[in-house]
Amino acid sequence: MLALREVGKTYPNGVHALERVSAEIAPGEIIAIIGGSGCGKSTLLRAIAGLDRATTGSVSLDNAVITSPHAKIGIIFQEPRLLPWRSVEQNVRLAAPNASDAKLSELFKILELEAHRSHFPGELSLGLARRVALARAFAVEPDLLVLDEPLASLDDALAGRLRDADEQLEAIALHPIEARLARFFLAAVRQKDPAGKAETVSLPLPISQSELALLVGASRPKVNAALGMLESEGAIERRGQQVICNIAALSGIGRLDDKE
Repeated sequence: MLALREVGKTYPNGVHALERVSAEIAPGEIIAIIGGSGCGKSTLLRAIAGLDRATTGSVSLDNAVITSPHAKIGIIFQEPRLLPWRSVEQNVRLAAPNASDAKLSELFKILELEAHRSHFPGELSLGLARRVALARAFAVEPDLLVLDEPLASLDDALAGRLRDADEQLEAIALHPIEARLARFFLAAVRQKDPAGKAETVSLPLPISQSELALLVGASRPKVNAALGMLESEGAIERRGQQVICNIAALSGIGRLDDKE
């Protein structure tokens, strides 16, 4: 269980990035944090990952308070953030020094990095660097995976290949895609209607299909099919860039426990 207890962050210059953020995220749940630029999304993710301590409140994983980087928390940043003086394999081994050769070989095969193990970041394209960042995150076999817009600036074709690799790694294949989508929409609904009084809520969809597919750990065709199922069940109605959410129907679908 990941628990956020009134997490707040104020920078030395007086800027309040976060204020009293609370949530509980159970094992297997997928949560999307959405909001405008500069609202504190990355700050919250850094606090969860132990990279930046909150000014007030606490972040805990399985009742252990997170105040520094945690061995079982993987993070994929907006930028790959590889050490330029280390090779691809060295960058990955730095995060997971105890990973077996067989484990790394499997990761490099799935991510098509076998021919690049000895290359340095300056020799890689952006797409290859993203794959190394994925390998680094999964090598630690994380209990919690934090993703901060890892496909930003990539074209749809490359983003799709990375999503396919993500599916092969079984990163988030814990619940049916429909349930994952339902939980994504419910998380957005809670932000717009924190009191939980509305029966239906209209949401803008501020992310692309590629980003939505990554968030729920599936390919775009599967996500489109799942969205169609949610519509047929009366859980959502798509109107251009707006999604009309039926709270009761989404809640029922979001509680599904069957595996794919």
